[in-house]
Amino acid sequence: MSRSRAKMDAGQNGVSRPGSTRSSQQLHGATVSFHNIHYKVTQGGGWLCRRKAATKDILIDLNGLMKPGLNAIMGATGSGKSSFLDVLAARKDPLGLSGEVLINGAPQPPNFKCLSGYVVQDDVVMGTLTVRENFSFSAALRLPESVGAAEKQQKVEQLIQELGLGRVADSKVGTQLIRGISGGERKRTNIGMELIIDPPVLFLDEPTTGLDASTANSVLLLLKRMANHGRTIILSIHQPRYSIYRLFDSLTLLVNGKQVFHGPAQRALEYFSDIGYTCDDHNNPADFFLDVINGDSSAVAFNSEEDVDPDPGRMTLSRRKIEDQLVEEYRNCQYFKETKAELEKIVAGKQLAPSSRSRTITYHTSFCTQFRWVLKRTFRNLLLNPQTSVAQVMVTLFLALVVGAIFFNVQNDQGGLQNRFGALFFVTVNQCFSSMSSAELFITERKLFIHEYISGYYRVSVYFLCKILSDIITLRTIPAIVFSCVAYFMVGLKPTVDSFFLFMFTVALVAYTATSMAFAISADQTVVAIATIFMTITCVFMMIFAGLLVSLPSIVSWLSWLKYLSVPRYGLTALAVNEFTGLVFCPVGNSSNVPQDCTGEGFLTRQGIDYSTWGLWQNHVALAIMTACFLAITYLKLRFIKKFT
Repeated sequence: MSRSRAKMDAGQNGVSRPGSTRSSQQLHGATVSFHNIHYKVTQGGGWLCRRKAATKDILIDLNGLMKPGLNAIMGATGSGKSSFLDVLAARKDPLGLSGEVLINGAPQPPNFKCLSGYVVQDDVVMGTLTVRENFSFSAALRLPESVGAAEKQQKVEQLIQELGLGRVADSKVGTQLIRGISGGERKRTNIGMELIIDPPVLFLDEPTTGLDASTANSVLLLLKRMANHGRTIILSIHQPRYSIYRLFDSLTLLVNGKQVFHGPAQRALEYFSDIGYTCDDHNNPADFFLDVINGDSSAVAFNSEEDVDPDPGRMTLSRRKIEDQLVEEYRNCQYFKETKAELEKIVAGKQLAPSSRSRTITYHTSFCTQFRWVLKRTFRNLLLNPQTSVAQVMVTLFLALVVGAIFFNVQNDQGGLQNRFGALFFVTVNQCFSSMSSAELFITERKLFIHEYISGYYRVSVYFLCKILSDIITLRTIPAIVFSCVAYFMVGLKPTVDSFFLFMFTVALVAYTATSMAFAISADQTVVAIATIFMTITCVFMMIFAGLLVSLPSIVSWLSWLKYLSVPRYGLTALAVNEFTGLVFCPVGNSSNVPQDCTGEGFLTRQGIDYSTWGLWQNHVALAIMTACFLAITYLKLRFIKKFT
């Protein structure tokens, strides 16, 4: 205890800033104290629900402190472990939160989440990059620009050795399609991404999830070594084995958001024995605590028939009695009194600083630095992921061959007129439906983006621009060029240079507009299937008003305005003007006396299409405006996405 207290006193000067390259033996962790923490959420309500909105208490009157060392938060499923961890890490929505969290006796800085480390339960790391490349990315964006490149690289190499990742440093982390490193090495990689900034406090949410017993034990041994070197490590954990439990320095037990124990982990069994719950020999303490909390421990003596009644209502009542009893026993114990005394001293000596519930994000690098590194990572991820790079081009090539085979070498007759218009319609609609693959762009990386953004890696604008540029250049422009080069000449469209390049430009612009529409629809979605359904419905609706399935001039006036919202209509109109202008579709003896009905212009007139110069380019202007509007909606959705749980 004296060692921890000495380290606590050494860390009272405030939260350290990122960029230090101190060795682990020189670290001084921070002391995190929490005072009267209450957290509640609103459930139900809304205009579709008749029930009135109700509030549910998630955390109730939590008090205590976490000193340098390994601090564990335990409890049954739904006890509030993760919510409590998020509150301590300043990653919980301030709405519904009351109480105060102090760092070394001072209020949490508004940007505390950018100064501390947080390892989420689900791994969030770029799987197509190597371990060293992921560490370098974190160092480049989370360490100040005043730290030189050589010093950052030295920090990366030092972390690789400390975490035991030297053997796999140049191996890809791994994705569903790429075989990568093991689960334990992946978890250590996530931890290393946070240790880059030498955080005064490291938070981990269920670090053993998905790991086997041996791998989980090795990860906790690593955390214990870091804790022994002065770091403050706070983790939530569900049901650890004994070899893991004995590594804990302090233990916080929660049941339905209430504290039933907070004190030295190795004294917890003695405490429960004193209040009448004795752990059987060879029983895992973690299992024993959960049994006691749930009311099914063999240590609980049931003397009356009422207590053993299997009726669920009575069992719930019995558990509620045990819960209330445990809370009452803890509030009367010596550990609670000692904790309250320490908290009172901290409050009495609280450093004067404005206390704010605001959550701000600070950055240590400029916009250009962030843009360069994020764009580099985004392009590498695309090029190294065959599902997005190779498959997209191959599918586009296949569809171009299909279109070319079906409409091969169209003739300048009435049948050729219909085939040309049908081919242009197919090309336009194909671009819209092919762009549906972009709906998953922001969904698959949603957790990664939210974690890196609120940790201060980069700005929303940087991420947005990099994803847009990489998707447009790699997955939209190149396929549009491939499709145009194959389909245009196989179909036998107008054999002029300007018509070909205008065709390619129009196809690409339609792809951009449809892609940006997919971005706007999916940016705030969490499930790919839902976003795809919305995209499909929208594309089918717009296809009806494209100009082939129904004659646009014949649509009633109160519905005709919907054609202005159809992306395929603008693309088909532009392609039709480009293709049909100047063509003749029936044999005539004298070219100077061609009937109007046999010309491309006559066909365009019957379709209600303006084939003037402005009639052509107004479609491209409309597509450009729609693209800009959709991208603006996408950015706003990303900017105001819910970033706190």
